[in-house]
Amino acid sequence: MPELLITIITIAIVVGAIPGVCNYLILLERKLSAWMQDRVGPNRVGPLGLLQPLADGVKLLLKEEVIPPHVDRVLFLIAPGISVFTALLAFAVVPFGPVGVDGAPGFLRFIIAPGIDIGLVFIFAVGSLAVYGIVLGGWASNNKYSALGALRASAQVVSYEIPLGMSVLGIALMSGTVNLEEIMQQQIAGGFAAWNIWFQPLAALLFFTASLAEANRLPFDLAECEQELVGGWHTEYSALKWALFFLGEYTHMITISFLTSILFLGGWHLPGIAEPDSAYPLAWLVKMLVLMGKAFFFICMMIMLRWTIPRFRFDQLMELAWRVMIPLSLANLLMVMFVRHFELSNWWMLPGSAALFAAWGMISASLREAERRARPGYVRRKKVEAHHDGHAAGHAAAH
Repeated sequence: MPELLITIITIAIVVGAIPGVCNYLILLERKLSAWMQDRVGPNRVGPLGLLQPLADGVKLLLKEEVIPPHVDRVLFLIAPGISVFTALLAFAVVPFGPVGVDGAPGFLRFIIAPGIDIGLVFIFAVGSLAVYGIVLGGWASNNKYSALGALRASAQVVSYEIPLGMSVLGIALMSGTVNLEEIMQQQIAGGFAAWNIWFQPLAALLFFTASLAEANRLPFDLAECEQELVGGWHTEYSALKWALFFLGEYTHMITISFLTSILFLGGWHLPGIAEPDSAYPLAWLVKMLVLMGKAFFFICMMIMLRWTIPRFRFDQLMELAWRVMIPLSLANLLMVMFVRHFELSNWWMLPGSAALFAAWGMISASLREAERRARPGYVRRKKVEAHHDGHAAGHAAAH
Protein backbone atom coordinates (compact mmCIF):
# COMPACT_ATOMS: atom_id res chain seq x y z
CA MET A 1 0.00 0.00 0.00
CA PRO A 2 1.43 3.44 -0.89
CA GLU A 3 3.03 5.29 2.00
CA LEU A 4 0.91 8.40 1.45
CA LEU A 5 -2.32 6.40 1.61
CA ILE A 6 -1.21 4.67 4.84
CA THR A 7 -0.44 8.06 6.36
CA ILE A 8 -3.83 9.47 5.36
CA ILE A 9 -5.63 6.42 6.79
CA THR A 10 -3.65 6.67 10.05
CA ILE A 11 -4.43 10.38 10.37
CA ALA A 12 -8.13 9.73 9.72
CA ILE A 13 -8.23 6.98 12.36
CA VAL A 14 -6.44 9.07 14.99
CA VAL A 15 -8.37 12.29 14.31
CA GLY A 16 -11.63 10.36 14.25
CA ALA A 17 -10.90 8.35 17.40
CA ILE A 18 -9.53 11.07 19.69
CA PRO A 19 -12.75 13.17 19.96
CA GLY A 20 -14.74 10.04 20.81
CA VAL A 21 -12.14 8.95 23.36
CA CYS A 22 -12.18 12.44 24.90
CA ASN A 23 -15.98 12.31 25.20
CA TYR A 24 -15.80 9.08 27.14
CA LEU A 25 -12.87 10.34 29.23
CA ILE A 26 -15.24 13.06 30.43
CA LEU A 27 -17.71 10.33 31.41
CA LEU A 28 -14.88 8.45 33.14
CA GLU A 29 -13.92 11.60 35.03
CA ARG A 30 -17.51 12.14 36.15
CA LYS A 31 -17.86 8.51 37.24
CA LEU A 32 -14.53 8.43 39.10
CA SER A 33 -15.35 11.74 40.75
CA ALA A 34 -18.72 10.37 41.84
CA TRP A 35 -17.07 7.22 43.22
CA MET A 36 -14.54 9.27 45.22
CA GLN A 37 -17.32 11.51 46.59
CA ASP A 38 -19.70 8.62 47.38
CA ARG A 39 -22.37 9.51 44.84
CA VAL A 40 -23.70 7.95 41.64
CA GLY A 41 -22.75 10.15 38.70
CA PRO A 42 -24.37 9.99 35.25
CA ASN A 43 -26.68 6.96 35.07
CA ARG A 44 -29.82 8.08 33.22
CA VAL A 45 -28.89 8.33 29.54
CA GLY A 46 -28.43 4.81 28.22
CA PRO A 47 -27.39 1.72 30.21
CA LEU A 48 -25.15 2.77 33.12
CA GLY A 49 -25.09 6.26 31.62
CA LEU A 50 -22.92 5.17 28.69
CA LEU A 51 -24.79 7.36 26.21
CA GLN A 52 -24.28 10.51 28.28
CA PRO A 53 -21.28 11.68 26.18
CA LEU A 54 -23.40 11.41 23.02
CA ALA A 55 -26.17 13.45 24.64
CA ASP A 56 -23.64 16.07 25.75
CA GLY A 57 -22.14 16.23 22.26
CA VAL A 58 -25.55 16.71 20.63
CA LYS A 59 -26.38 19.41 23.17
CA LEU A 60 -23.16 21.32 22.42
CA LEU A 61 -23.75 21.07 18.66
CA LEU A 62 -27.32 22.36 18.90
CA LYS A 63 -26.66 25.00 21.54
CA GLU A 64 -26.87 28.62 20.41
CA GLU A 65 -23.52 30.09 19.43
CA VAL A 66 -23.30 33.24 21.53
CA ILE A 67 -20.53 35.70 20.68
CA PRO A 68 -20.58 38.74 23.00
CA PRO A 69 -20.51 42.09 21.15
CA HIS A 70 -17.49 43.38 23.09
CA VAL A 71 -15.00 40.69 21.97
CA ASP A 72 -12.35 40.76 19.25
CA ARG A 73 -14.29 38.47 16.93
CA VAL A 74 -11.38 37.17 14.82
CA LEU A 75 -9.11 36.22 17.71
CA PHE A 76 -12.10 34.99 19.71
CA LEU A 77 -12.90 32.42 17.01
CA ILE A 78 -9.28 31.48 16.26
CA ALA A 79 -8.29 30.67 19.87
CA PRO A 80 -10.24 27.36 20.28
CA GLY A 81 -8.89 26.14 16.94
CA ILE A 82 -5.30 26.78 18.05
CA SER A 83 -5.82 24.76 21.24
CA VAL A 84 -7.20 21.75 19.37
CA PHE A 85 -4.74 21.94 16.45
CA THR A 86 -1.62 22.04 18.61
CA ALA A 87 -2.85 19.18 20.82
CA LEU A 88 -3.61 16.96 17.82
CA LEU A 89 -0.37 17.92 16.03
CA ALA A 90 1.74 16.92 19.05
CA PHE A 91 0.21 13.42 18.89
CA ALA A 92 1.57 12.96 15.35
CA VAL A 93 4.95 11.63 16.53
CA VAL A 94 3.68 9.60 19.50
CA PRO A 95 3.65 5.81 18.88
CA PHE A 96 0.40 4.27 20.11
CA GLY A 97 1.34 0.67 19.35
CA PRO A 98 4.22 -1.67 18.41
CA VAL A 99 6.17 0.38 15.89
CA GLY A 100 8.53 -1.67 13.74
CA VAL A 101 7.56 -5.04 15.22
CA ASP A 102 7.85 -8.11 13.04
CA GLY A 103 4.58 -9.90 12.48
CA ALA A 104 2.33 -6.85 12.55
CA PRO A 105 0.17 -6.49 9.43
CA GLY A 106 1.81 -4.27 6.84
CA PHE A 107 -1.12 -1.91 6.45
CA LEU A 108 -1.07 -1.05 10.14
CA ARG A 109 1.24 1.69 11.32
CA PHE A 110 0.88 2.76 14.93
CA ILE A 111 2.27 6.26 14.46
CA ILE A 112 1.33 9.05 12.08
CA ALA A 113 4.85 10.31 11.35
CA PRO A 114 7.46 7.54 11.86
CA GLY A 115 11.20 8.05 11.94
CA ILE A 116 11.18 11.62 13.28
CA ASP A 117 14.61 11.94 14.89
CA ILE A 118 13.57 14.99 16.92
CA GLY A 119 10.23 13.59 18.04
CA LEU A 120 10.56 14.64 21.67
CA VAL A 121 11.70 18.15 20.72
CA PHE A 122 8.83 18.40 18.24
CA ILE A 123 6.28 17.57 20.96
CA PHE A 124 7.66 20.21 23.31
CA ALA A 125 7.82 22.80 20.53
CA VAL A 126 4.24 22.21 19.41
CA GLY A 127 2.96 21.84 22.96
CA SER A 128 4.39 25.21 23.92
CA LEU A 129 2.23 26.81 21.20
CA ALA A 130 -0.95 25.64 22.93
CA VAL A 131 -0.70 28.54 25.38
CA TYR A 132 -1.43 30.92 22.49
CA GLY A 133 -4.97 29.56 22.32
CA ILE A 134 -5.49 30.35 25.99
CA VAL A 135 -3.81 33.76 25.85
CA LEU A 136 -5.67 34.83 22.71
CA GLY A 137 -8.97 33.55 24.11
CA GLY A 138 -8.48 35.52 27.31
CA TRP A 139 -7.31 38.65 25.54
CA ALA A 140 -9.99 38.60 22.84
CA SER A 141 -12.79 38.11 25.38
CA ASN A 142 -12.28 41.66 26.70
CA ASN A 143 -13.22 40.43 30.16
CA LYS A 144 -11.22 41.00 33.34
CA TYR A 145 -11.62 37.40 34.53
CA SER A 146 -10.57 36.05 31.14
CA ALA A 147 -7.58 38.40 31.03
CA LEU A 148 -6.43 37.33 34.50
CA GLY A 149 -6.78 33.68 33.52
CA ALA A 150 -4.73 34.25 30.36
CA LEU A 151 -1.98 36.01 32.35
CA ARG A 152 -1.86 33.18 34.85
CA ALA A 153 -1.72 30.60 32.07
CA SER A 154 1.15 32.31 30.27
CA ALA A 155 3.21 32.61 33.47
CA GLN A 156 2.45 29.01 34.41
CA VAL A 157 3.31 27.49 31.03
CA VAL A 158 6.55 29.47 30.69
CA SER A 159 7.63 28.41 34.19
CA TYR A 160 6.79 24.71 33.95
CA GLU A 161 8.20 24.23 30.45
CA ILE A 162 11.68 24.47 31.96
CA PRO A 163 11.45 21.48 34.36
CA LEU A 164 9.35 19.62 31.78
CA GLY A 165 12.15 19.80 29.20
CA MET A 166 15.01 19.32 31.66
CA SER A 167 13.40 16.23 33.23
CA VAL A 168 13.72 14.27 29.97
CA LEU A 169 17.24 15.40 29.14
CA GLY A 170 18.52 12.59 31.37
CA ILE A 171 16.55 10.08 29.26
CA ALA A 172 18.03 11.60 26.10
CA LEU A 173 21.57 11.29 27.53
CA MET A 174 21.02 7.68 28.56
CA SER A 175 19.44 6.69 25.23
CA GLY A 176 21.59 8.84 22.95
CA THR A 177 18.51 9.99 21.02
CA VAL A 178 15.32 12.03 21.27
CA ASN A 179 13.46 9.72 18.88
CA LEU A 180 10.52 8.26 20.83
CA GLU A 181 10.53 5.02 18.83
CA GLU A 182 14.21 4.38 19.57
CA ILE A 183 13.82 5.25 23.27
CA MET A 184 10.99 2.74 23.51
CA GLN A 185 12.83 0.05 21.56
CA GLN A 186 15.95 0.34 23.76
CA GLN A 187 13.87 -0.33 26.87
CA ILE A 188 12.08 -3.23 25.19
CA ALA A 189 15.35 -4.79 24.04
CA GLY A 190 16.79 -4.58 27.57
CA GLY A 191 13.74 -6.13 29.21
CA PHE A 192 11.91 -5.19 32.39
CA ALA A 193 15.13 -4.17 34.16
CA ALA A 194 15.86 -1.62 31.41
CA TRP A 195 12.73 0.45 31.96
CA ASN A 196 13.79 4.04 32.58
CA ILE A 197 11.58 4.33 35.66
CA TRP A 198 14.20 2.34 37.63
CA PHE A 199 17.00 4.76 36.74
CA GLN A 200 15.05 8.02 36.55
CA PRO A 201 12.22 7.93 39.13
CA LEU A 202 12.81 11.56 40.06
CA ALA A 203 12.66 12.58 36.39
CA ALA A 204 9.39 10.65 36.00
CA LEU A 205 7.87 12.49 38.96
CA LEU A 206 9.04 15.88 37.66
CA PHE A 207 7.87 15.15 34.12
CA PHE A 208 4.40 14.02 35.19
CA THR A 209 3.95 16.96 37.58
CA ALA A 210 5.10 19.54 35.03
CA SER A 211 2.84 17.94 32.42
CA LEU A 212 -0.15 18.42 34.72
CA ALA A 213 0.72 22.10 34.96
CA GLU A 214 1.10 22.36 31.17
CA ALA A 215 -2.36 20.81 30.73
CA ASN A 216 -3.95 23.14 33.33
CA ARG A 217 -5.17 20.15 35.33
CA LEU A 218 -5.83 20.34 39.05
CA PRO A 219 -4.07 21.22 41.28
CA PHE A 220 -2.59 23.51 38.61
CA ASP A 221 -5.80 24.93 37.10
CA LEU A 222 -5.14 28.49 38.28
CA ALA A 223 -5.98 29.78 34.79
CA GLU A 224 -9.64 28.76 35.05
CA CYS A 225 -10.40 28.30 38.76
CA GLU A 226 -14.12 28.88 39.14
CA GLN A 227 -13.95 30.14 42.75
CA GLU A 228 -11.94 33.21 41.72
CA LEU A 229 -12.22 33.77 37.97
CA VAL A 230 -15.69 32.35 37.11
CA GLY A 231 -14.11 30.25 34.35
CA GLY A 232 -10.94 32.17 33.59
CA TRP A 233 -9.96 32.44 29.96
CA HIS A 234 -13.04 30.57 28.68
CA THR A 235 -15.61 32.60 30.68
CA GLU A 236 -17.14 34.13 27.53
CA TYR A 237 -17.10 30.90 25.50
CA SER A 238 -20.09 28.62 24.99
CA ALA A 239 -21.39 25.74 22.86
CA LEU A 240 -18.94 24.24 20.34
CA LYS A 241 -16.18 26.81 20.94
CA TRP A 242 -16.15 25.92 24.64
CA ALA A 243 -16.08 22.22 23.73
CA LEU A 244 -13.04 22.71 21.49
CA PHE A 245 -11.01 24.08 24.39
CA PHE A 246 -11.76 21.00 26.44
CA LEU A 247 -11.11 18.71 23.50
CA GLY A 248 -7.63 20.22 23.42
CA GLU A 249 -7.19 19.69 27.17
CA TYR A 250 -8.20 16.03 27.09
CA THR A 251 -6.12 15.38 23.97
CA HIS A 252 -3.18 16.83 25.89
CA MET A 253 -3.93 14.43 28.74
CA ILE A 254 -3.83 11.49 26.31
CA THR A 255 -0.50 12.67 24.85
CA ILE A 256 1.00 13.11 28.33
CA SER A 257 -0.10 9.60 29.35
CA PHE A 258 1.38 7.97 26.25
CA LEU A 259 4.61 9.94 26.63
CA THR A 260 5.02 8.93 30.28
CA SER A 261 4.42 5.28 29.39
CA ILE A 262 6.89 5.38 26.48
CA LEU A 263 9.65 7.33 28.22
CA PHE A 264 9.60 5.59 31.60
CA LEU A 265 7.55 2.36 31.50
CA GLY A 266 8.89 0.58 28.45
CA GLY A 267 6.09 1.42 26.02
CA TRP A 268 4.18 -1.69 24.96
CA HIS A 269 6.54 -4.09 26.75
CA LEU A 270 5.12 -6.23 29.57
CA PRO A 271 7.10 -9.24 30.86
CA GLY A 272 5.55 -12.57 29.91
CA ILE A 273 2.71 -10.99 27.95
CA ALA A 274 4.12 -8.55 25.39
CA GLU A 275 7.72 -9.45 24.52
CA PRO A 276 9.77 -8.66 21.39
CA ASP A 277 9.58 -12.32 20.34
CA SER A 278 5.85 -12.73 21.02
CA ALA A 279 4.47 -14.43 17.92
CA TYR A 280 1.04 -15.66 19.00
CA PRO A 281 -2.02 -14.59 16.96
CA LEU A 282 -2.90 -10.91 17.31
CA ALA A 283 0.28 -10.25 19.31
CA TRP A 284 0.36 -6.74 17.81
CA LEU A 285 -3.09 -6.07 19.24
CA VAL A 286 -2.04 -7.23 22.71
CA LYS A 287 1.02 -4.96 22.57
CA MET A 288 -1.12 -2.02 21.54
CA LEU A 289 -3.57 -2.74 24.38
CA VAL A 290 -0.69 -2.95 26.88
CA LEU A 291 0.54 0.51 25.90
CA MET A 292 -3.01 1.87 26.01
CA GLY A 293 -3.52 0.25 29.41
CA LYS A 294 -0.47 2.04 30.80
CA ALA A 295 -1.71 5.33 29.33
CA PHE A 296 -5.16 4.67 30.82
CA PHE A 297 -3.54 4.24 34.24
CA PHE A 298 -1.98 7.70 34.06
CA ILE A 299 -5.23 9.25 32.84
CA CYS A 300 -7.04 7.78 35.85
CA MET A 301 -4.28 9.13 38.10
CA MET A 302 -4.78 12.65 36.69
CA ILE A 303 -8.51 12.42 37.28
CA MET A 304 -8.14 11.15 40.84
CA LEU A 305 -5.57 13.83 41.68
CA ARG A 306 -8.26 16.40 40.91
CA TRP A 307 -10.23 15.30 43.97
CA THR A 308 -7.24 14.51 46.18
CA ILE A 309 -4.96 17.57 46.27
CA PRO A 310 -6.26 21.11 46.89
CA ARG A 311 -5.49 23.85 44.41
CA PHE A 312 -2.28 25.82 44.97
CA ARG A 313 -2.18 29.55 45.52
CA PHE A 314 -0.50 31.29 42.61
CA ASP A 315 2.60 32.20 44.62
CA GLN A 316 2.89 28.54 45.69
CA LEU A 317 2.53 27.51 42.04
CA MET A 318 5.43 29.70 40.98
CA GLU A 319 7.52 28.72 44.00
CA LEU A 320 7.08 25.02 43.22
CA ALA A 321 8.41 25.55 39.70
CA TRP A 322 11.31 27.90 40.35
CA ARG A 323 12.48 26.82 43.80
CA VAL A 324 11.80 23.09 43.74
CA MET A 325 11.30 21.53 40.31
CA ILE A 326 13.89 23.47 38.30
CA PRO A 327 16.74 22.91 40.82
CA LEU A 328 15.77 19.24 41.17
CA SER A 329 15.67 18.70 37.40
CA LEU A 330 19.07 20.39 37.04
CA ALA A 331 20.53 18.25 39.85
CA ASN A 332 19.08 15.12 38.24
CA LEU A 333 20.66 16.06 34.91
CA LEU A 334 24.05 16.57 36.59
CA MET A 335 23.71 13.15 38.25
CA VAL A 336 23.09 11.48 34.87
CA MET A 337 26.06 13.29 33.36
CA PHE A 338 28.27 12.15 36.26
CA VAL A 339 27.19 8.51 35.86
CA ARG A 340 27.66 8.56 32.09
CA HIS A 341 31.04 10.35 32.26
CA PHE A 342 32.57 7.85 34.70
CA GLU A 343 30.82 4.89 33.00
CA LEU A 344 29.11 3.77 36.19
CA SER A 345 26.14 1.41 36.32
CA ASN A 346 22.79 3.06 35.66
CA TRP A 347 21.51 1.52 38.88
CA TRP A 348 23.50 4.13 40.83
CA MET A 349 20.88 6.64 39.70
CA LEU A 350 18.11 4.95 41.71
CA PRO A 351 19.55 5.73 45.17
CA GLY A 352 20.91 8.98 43.73
CA SER A 353 17.39 10.14 42.81
CA ALA A 354 16.11 9.28 46.30
CA ALA A 355 19.03 11.16 47.89
CA LEU A 356 18.44 14.23 45.73
CA PHE A 357 14.74 14.27 46.59
CA ALA A 358 15.40 13.94 50.34
CA ALA A 359 18.23 16.50 50.34
CA TRP A 360 16.23 19.11 48.48
CA GLY A 361 13.27 18.52 50.79
CA MET A 362 15.43 19.33 53.80
CA ILE A 363 16.99 22.35 52.07
CA SER A 364 13.54 23.70 51.13
CA ALA A 365 12.28 23.21 54.69
CA SER A 366 15.27 25.06 56.17
CA LEU A 367 14.92 27.91 53.65
CA ARG A 368 11.22 28.25 54.42
CA GLU A 369 11.96 28.36 58.17
CA ALA A 370 14.66 31.01 57.65
CA GLU A 371 12.23 33.13 55.62
CA ARG A 372 9.59 32.76 58.30
CA ARG A 373 12.02 33.92 60.99
CA ALA A 374 13.05 36.93 58.88
CA ARG A 375 9.49 38.22 58.56
CA PRO A 376 8.64 41.41 60.51
CA GLY A 377 7.10 40.75 63.91
CA TYR A 378 8.38 37.18 64.24
CA VAL A 379 10.28 37.83 67.54
CA ARG A 380 7.39 39.83 69.03
CA ARG A 381 4.93 37.11 68.01
CA LYS A 382 7.06 34.46 69.70
CA LYS A 383 7.22 36.49 72.94
CA VAL A 384 3.45 36.88 72.96
CA GLU A 385 2.98 33.13 72.37
CA ALA A 386 5.42 32.32 75.18
CA HIS A 387 3.61 34.73 77.52
CA HIS A 388 0.24 33.12 76.74
CA ASP A 389 1.69 29.62 77.19
CA GLY A 390 3.18 30.58 80.60
CA HIS A 391 -0.08 32.20 81.72
CA ALA A 392 -2.08 29.13 80.67
CA ALA A 393 0.35 26.81 82.48
CA GLY A 394 0.12 28.88 85.70
CA HIS A 395 -3.67 28.94 85.50
CA ALA A 396 -3.77 25.18 85.08
CA ALA A 397 -1.39 24.66 88.05
CA ALA A 398 -3.58 26.89 90.28
CA HIS A 399 -6.59 24.72 89.60
